[in-house]
Amino acid sequence: MATLLLIIIYIAFIGLGIPDSLFGAAWPAIYHEFNLPLSAANYVSLLISGGTIIASLIIAWVINHFGTDKVTALSTGLTATALLGFSMSSSIWWLCLFAIPLGLGAGAIDTALNNYVALHYKASQMSFLHCFYGIGVSLSPYLMAHALANNNAWRNGYRMAFYLQLGITVLLIVTLPLWQKVHANHDHTMGITTTLGFKAIMKVPGVQWVWVIFLGTCAIEFTCGIWGATYLVNARTMVAANAAQVVTLYYLGITIGRFVSGIIASRVSSWRIIFGGQAILLVGIIILLLPLPVMMAGAGLFLIGFGNSTVFPNLIFLTPRNFGADISQSIMGTQMAASYVGTMLMPALFGLLAQKLGSNTMPYFILVMYFVMMAATVALVKNLYADGNYNK
Repeated sequence: MATLLLIIIYIAFIGLGIPDSLFGAAWPAIYHEFNLPLSAANYVSLLISGGTIIASLIIAWVINHFGTDKVTALSTGLTATALLGFSMSSSIWWLCLFAIPLGLGAGAIDTALNNYVALHYKASQMSFLHCFYGIGVSLSPYLMAHALANNNAWRNGYRMAFYLQLGITVLLIVTLPLWQKVHANHDHTMGITTTLGFKAIMKVPGVQWVWVIFLGTCAIEFTCGIWGATYLVNARTMVAANAAQVVTLYYLGITIGRFVSGIIASRVSSWRIIFGGQAILLVGIIILLLPLPVMMAGAGLFLIGFGNSTVFPNLIFLTPRNFGADISQSIMGTQMAASYVGTMLMPALFGLLAQKLGSNTMPYFILVMYFVMMAATVALVKNLYADGNYNK
């Protein structure tokens, strides 16, 4: 039963990933159709991220009242509704409107399931969870590239994604009784933990450093995801459909990285996987910085996705061990909020820089975010080591 439930959770995480890569792949076509400036993507991405931040900060209270199972099903349905709305949008304002439920639903799914798996499953299963997220974000650019190749119909890409998300929503609703059976057989809770206020969380040793790491890794992930296609079109002179296909390599890197992380997690500690991924990430950034042939940009994006992909799931898995299982849901909410701040502010900041300085500045922006993340990683490890919570 517990294995079957884990499969359902994995499928739910495919649903979490489906919307995340659609907008970046579609934006080169959208802003031309709506006659918008390049940086107008910030309006939509800011609203999506704002919704995820709000959801992640209140989710501990919501889960304690309704349970992880119901929150996951309802939130997936909310994202499906938002995707349908995107497919019917005729202006940037409609996109902005549907960005709100998309962000709220995604934030609730992400925080609830991450904490649930961190509490009840193994490190390898956490990495596989995010591998399935990678399947979702890898599938979306492929669908969008297919839609763009057929009369530049980006709305059809969103419509196909809606049908997938609707099917996942139905599956989650039908399998709601499975959660109760698993908890009855294994005496698990439904994710109920001690709820801390924000001021109390800020006093937990090391928590502010982990916020910076999540901010940095998500800044890198979503800047590449949202602006990768635009970078390839404007700085590397690719056509939009080909750029969307190359960005698929980036998301495949994320998927494969998390799959490999899951395979080796039984033999290699989470911290060593994180450090190895950060080293590979730096190699990918260097490839983008060098004046290499255009297809090498795809290799660089793949390595960035591969290396960076190991940081998030392994650091999420370490949350109960770093800070205590009793407060993990509250800590998890703030970690997800920090990651969404990175998702919201950093791609938006790069959008403004690209508007002024050009899209070719993206590799330099990613490099700065990398050094921010590494500085915070060193500080967190020192803090955990001093408290006796660091396990190599």
